[in-house]
Amino acid sequence: MASPDPSDAALLDLLRPVPVDGNEVVLLQSGAEFFPSLIAAIDAARDEIWFETYIFSGDPTGLRVAGALARAAERGVAVRLTIDGFGTRELPEAIARRLADAGVRVLTYAPVHRLLTLDRERLRRLHRKQASIDARVAFVGGLNVIDDLWDPNHGALDHPRLDYAVRLRGPLVTWVRASMVRLWRGVSAARLPARFVQARSARDAAQTVSAGVRDIAGPVARAPRPGEDAAAARSAARRERVGSTRAVHLLRDNLVNRRTIERAYLKAIGGARREVLIANAYFLPGRRFRRALVEAARRGVRVRLLLQGRAEYWLPRLAEQALYDALLRAGVEIVEYHRSFLHAKVAVVDDWATVGSSNIDPFSLLLAREANVIVIDAGFAADLRARLLASMAEGGRAVAIEEHARRPWTRRLGGWVAYRVLRLGVVVSGARRRY
Repeated sequence: MASPDPSDAALLDLLRPVPVDGNEVVLLQSGAEFFPSLIAAIDAARDEIWFETYIFSGDPTGLRVAGALARAAERGVAVRLTIDGFGTRELPEAIARRLADAGVRVLTYAPVHRLLTLDRERLRRLHRKQASIDARVAFVGGLNVIDDLWDPNHGALDHPRLDYAVRLRGPLVTWVRASMVRLWRGVSAARLPARFVQARSARDAAQTVSAGVRDIAGPVARAPRPGEDAAAARSAARRERVGSTRAVHLLRDNLVNRRTIERAYLKAIGGARREVLIANAYFLPGRRFRRALVEAARRGVRVRLLLQGRAEYWLPRLAEQALYDALLRAGVEIVEYHRSFLHAKVAVVDDWATVGSSNIDPFSLLLAREANVIVIDAGFAADLRARLLASMAEGGRAVAIEEHARRPWTRRLGGWVAYRVLRLGVVVSGARRRY
């Protein structure tokens, strides 16, 4: 068997989680903080932009982000956008035309032609939300490109959905960028030429095909060049220190990081001494995860969960409520967020924190491509914790075990059924015994 291309091997090594010092990590809450920071970074780009999102909406926020990407391409920046084929089955026509005319290269990950399927490969979605600009600043989090005050299924919202991202500068940007380069290269090679992109013009199609077959590793200082090993790439990255924060870029994929995010959570919870505070939009953890939470509560750690109170989708909402009883009896505190939709995927465990795209459910932990950042810094953890506690005070409602026990039998039956239905995702994933 032929040896792998050195640049691919080096990129593959950069997909593994490695703690990296010397970063600046800024917490961004919801769209009011995230989108202005993202657009400002795009408008300052000189060389390249890599962008991944699950949903790219055609609302005013989507138009603003698309406009920034198009302006960058028009001034000569190489712009590559990857969207998921289920979350964004097609880009809105106005956005697709604007991006194509500007020369933005667009790739659709795993296009979906049939909505209802239990095909395991069709359930493996690109759920990551990441960006890298000039290999100097990166964004990782849970925010799709969609307006905070609008929901496609529920209409206008009175308050913005609660979500988080981080803006990164420093060595860790190399890891973020490498994950996007590796995905683009792999998916484009597998899908050329028929399903590679939504090409809107001959020029766009020609640029896309070219991008799929030539080396796109980028500047040497940002990612390994052909023949450069991973150690050299990491050494170069570590020289670009801009802060003092230690952080890790975590991926969940179907290659070398199948259980990475779940294991990081379990390790942090297992070592917790004071507090575990988790805010997660879709919470359907496996047995080991639930056991870790219960054991932490029993050894005196305060364990609190901030979960959806205002249901975006009723099936997962009912299923997660089926787990409340055992958790509440073990001393785990549960608060439901009712002010708006909760879309966060964050946690604070003592001085450890994580922000990203991964829900704590079988679809995120076993099937989807996800990206989180772990931040090992007391100041950052305190900032995220304070924001979560403020949100709990403003829009949270504690779940009392007595109240939960008095639910109508129809609600309890609905929870049991919903839980069994969603467990099918675990069966499909092939990890029933491990989850």
